[in-house]
Amino acid sequence: MKGQKIFFGSNLKFLRERKKLSQEILSDELGISRSKLAALESGQTKAPQPEDMIGISEYFKISIDSLLKINLVKLLELQLRELEAGNDVFMMGSKIRVLAISVDKDNNENAEYVPVKAKAGYRSSFNDPEFVASLPKFNIPTLPKHGTFRTFPISGDSMLVPEGSEVTGQYIENWKEIKADTPCIVILNGVNDFVFKQVTLQKDKTFLLKSLNKVYEPYTAEVSEVLQLWEFRILHIKQLPEPPTEIHELKAMLQELKVEITRLKK
Repeated sequence: MKGQKIFFGSNLKFLRERKKLSQEILSDELGISRSKLAALESGQTKAPQPEDMIGISEYFKISIDSLLKINLVKLLELQLRELEAGNDVFMMGSKIRVLAISVDKDNNENAEYVPVKAKAGYRSSFNDPEFVASLPKFNIPTLPKHGTFRTFPISGDSMLVPEGSEVTGQYIENWKEIKADTPCIVILNGVNDFVFKQVTLQKDKTFLLKSLNKVYEPYTAEVSEVLQLWEFRILHIKQLPEPPTEIHELKAMLQELKVEITRLKK
């Protein structure tokens, strides 16, 4: 398109310097001359050879489209890590997931709390820095020093936790490396905006969402429906678990009966 700004040269230089590589080392890694690399970075080469662009794309694990069209210099570190983890809008064929974060006075990431009143607007505003900055902040000393954390309210009994509980999750950057049945807060672009489920990425590139409560049937979600995944780290409950009673035992028996009836129907 006429007037489209191209960022290939500046992006190449930025990525090289981000990895603390000299032109000599990178040109050797790419199998090109140092003078050619310098020309590519400076923009003197107006029409880079396709094999050079492919080699650079594969080396940095960022698509050619992103190298050409996105000014990587302006992205947050977390967004760059997402691209390098394989979550590239052009490589994956889906919308890039941009995570807005807030930082403290020392430029360290805050951990945010999403109260019930903010839950409804989270799905449409999670990538809005002003919205995220307005969320309450918290500190839990036992959380790892590195990572992005957020606490969400959960409802329902699908994961067998008390009503009104909250879950602190760690942001998952690379969905491809998620282990089977990983408990996660899943932010969906649909009717159910928040769900707490066991998550598995299937071979057909869909997510299988399972409940601990066997009354609830597993179901699948397309990758395009999932906006964020937050891996379970801490469960916060506001009331002590109730001791088992005859009613609870009867309820458990009914749940098992429902599961058995469903199985027989199939």
